[in-house]
Amino acid sequence: MKGIFLALILSIFASVICGLILIPYLRKIKAGQTILHYVKTHENKNGTPTMGGLFFILPSVIIFIIFGGLKTNLLAVVLSIGLAYLVVGFLDDFIKVRYKKNEGLKGYQKIIFQLSIAVLAGLYANQNGFTTFYLPFINTQIKIEGFWLVLVVSVIFLAITNSVNLTDGLDGLAGQVSWVYLASLVVLIMVQREKMSILYLDSEEYDKLALLSVCLIGGILAFLIFNVSKAKVFMGDTGSLSLGGFIGSISIFSLNSFFIPLIGIMFVISSISVIIQVAYYKRTKKRVFLMAPIHHHFQLKGCSETQIGYVYALITAVCGILAILQYL
Repeated sequence: MKGIFLALILSIFASVICGLILIPYLRKIKAGQTILHYVKTHENKNGTPTMGGLFFILPSVIIFIIFGGLKTNLLAVVLSIGLAYLVVGFLDDFIKVRYKKNEGLKGYQKIIFQLSIAVLAGLYANQNGFTTFYLPFINTQIKIEGFWLVLVVSVIFLAITNSVNLTDGLDGLAGQVSWVYLASLVVLIMVQREKMSILYLDSEEYDKLALLSVCLIGGILAFLIFNVSKAKVFMGDTGSLSLGGFIGSISIFSLNSFFIPLIGIMFVISSISVIIQVAYYKRTKKRVFLMAPIHHHFQLKGCSETQIGYVYALITAVCGILAILQYL
């Protein structure tokens, strides 16, 4: 337990130091985010440095490795997935910064990259017996194998990475929801380790998945120092896609994939609000929300970014507690 707290503290410290160094550098090279012209409430954020994911994801990963995180093949795979999504996000952000536009990678390019990583993760899961899924509230497990497992894992990764990305629309929002999600997942993993009569992972694998989550929490908490309103830096797709990749891989390989819609309800709502808005507008040429994702709707209704972030994090915490309570 002391090791986990020390890893948390070091992740915070390392990420703060990286932020203090990197943010002035990003300003110097003019690595600013171009804001969409129709987002009137964010006009004053145009030019804010982006790619902030670099200074909290990478230090967190380094601290995790220093604390023995690569002792098992599973954790090497989990790290590879999260970092692969970081690379995709970095490419997207780099193109935006290089050419001073809001669009980076083409939509189809991003999906191809994301899907390729997801399919490889699904194949690994199938080959190595990660075919069991805990189900919320009914205290049972199901098995999914072969093609269907690869399909389910791929859909989960595409859904969570893009949902975290969509949630990253207000200062501090994605970061607050992500660290509360990961904190809930840490407790859930440790409770399952103690309470479940049948363990599908080695005890060390449970411990290392929890440790990685804690290191990421430390990095996110440090990042929020620079990202809460008014943000001095954005995490960009570098951070949001990587966070989605880590959240997805830790959830999947701890066998908690089906807890994602529960604990990650605010990520789900972000995506669903966009789907509803687009589908309804195509059919009627009218909008359900003033703007999607729905956090922009709340902002246009007069809620501050701080209020929205607090409520999103609170709802995530409540859902996390509900997920944990079933094992107590």
